[in-house]
Amino acid sequence: MEDQQIIVGLDIGTTKICAIVGRKNEYGKLEVLGMGKAVSDGVIRGIVTNIDKTINSIRKAVAIAEEQSGIDIRVVNVGIAGQHIRSSVHHGSIIRDSIDDEITVEDVNRLTNDMYKIVIPPGSEIIHVMPQDYIVDYEEGIKDPVGMSGIRLEADFHVITAQTNAINNINKCVRRAGLEIDNLVLEPLASSLAVLSDEEKEAGVCLVDIGGGTTDVAIFHENIIRHTSVIPFGGNIITNDIKDGCNVLNHQAELLKTRFGQALAEMANANEIISIPGLKNRDPKEISIKNLAGIIEARMEEIIEMVHTKIITSGYENKLAGGVVVTGGGSQLVSLKQLFEYMTGLDVRIGYPNEHLGKSKVDIIKSPMFATSVGLVLCGYKALDDRENRIVDSKPQKGNDKVRKAKSTDSILKKILEKTKGILIDDIEDNN
Repeated sequence: MEDQQIIVGLDIGTTKICAIVGRKNEYGKLEVLGMGKAVSDGVIRGIVTNIDKTINSIRKAVAIAEEQSGIDIRVVNVGIAGQHIRSSVHHGSIIRDSIDDEITVEDVNRLTNDMYKIVIPPGSEIIHVMPQDYIVDYEEGIKDPVGMSGIRLEADFHVITAQTNAINNINKCVRRAGLEIDNLVLEPLASSLAVLSDEEKEAGVCLVDIGGGTTDVAIFHENIIRHTSVIPFGGNIITNDIKDGCNVLNHQAELLKTRFGQALAEMANANEIISIPGLKNRDPKEISIKNLAGIIEARMEEIIEMVHTKIITSGYENKLAGGVVVTGGGSQLVSLKQLFEYMTGLDVRIGYPNEHLGKSKVDIIKSPMFATSVGLVLCGYKALDDRENRIVDSKPQKGNDKVRKAKSTDSILKKILEKTKGILIDDIEDNN
């Protein structure tokens, strides 16, 4: 166990910045050695808007994680999300020299690397190139062409881009905090690794990650991400609604939401009253639990309606045998599961990152609000396994005079989805 690799995940979110130190135990489960979190003052809807505040929050979170774990943190896996992300579909093809030679990993990599040469909008940067089904000599629907014979190799690719400034700001904050980024991971994918099972991804499932600034929607089918979109509303807007509707301070509104909030007003007790301390020399304010639930329900209905619209437009509404899995901090509202089921007509469960967790020093890590953070650590182990496999693949094979080329995976997204054989991301929008 002393030789076990330590992986650190750093979630730079809208409401909190969280650092998790983990390692795999002898059973392959993740043990959380330490966790640190700090209030995120410099991030709005996944985008860094204040460098200094974000750096300070990162340092605080990392310092707490180091103290708990006894590990000196230097390298982290960081998530990236937000409305600045774009996706587009491109078709690529190459002509091979001989039909007699088998298609190699090198051929596949050459086809993939050509996608990095496409023209993208100014101010953007390609962060992921993800191959879908391949075509060999016009034979479609091929998942893995390596070993086949053919002259023409084609594939459809989804190319994910992000604003260069957004990427640079994340890099700058992490670097100035004294850390190095090992992998940059799409956050909905990290959350999916923490809360979704392989059976759900195969059967068809919609992951809804309700964060502080945004709600991410990711649809899986046949172990492939088929659709991803970003809704520009999250838990913070519910807090703002409570603040305005109940005429209280922001921190009071947040406490009301987390301690007494419910997503269904009809389930709330009309006779239950909460007393909020008034401002200086003012009487306490009394707030009805039912009225509070009504404010929350109105906004959650709007968010769920947007999620349902995304599911319908994706074309996978009738292919979600696994239903909907809701995770993130916003998923902890009482009766949210029932509201989701009522409005979507799909089976719903709350996603807890428990399946992959072993005995940990920090029990709070099992909360849905840490799904992305746990997923980032799991992403690091997926990447580590891929690197080891590439070393093995690069060795000469007995009885074969050719050296198997190591798989080049410039994208962490491709690394951690090796088993799913690619992903498809659609319809990432600026606004709903």
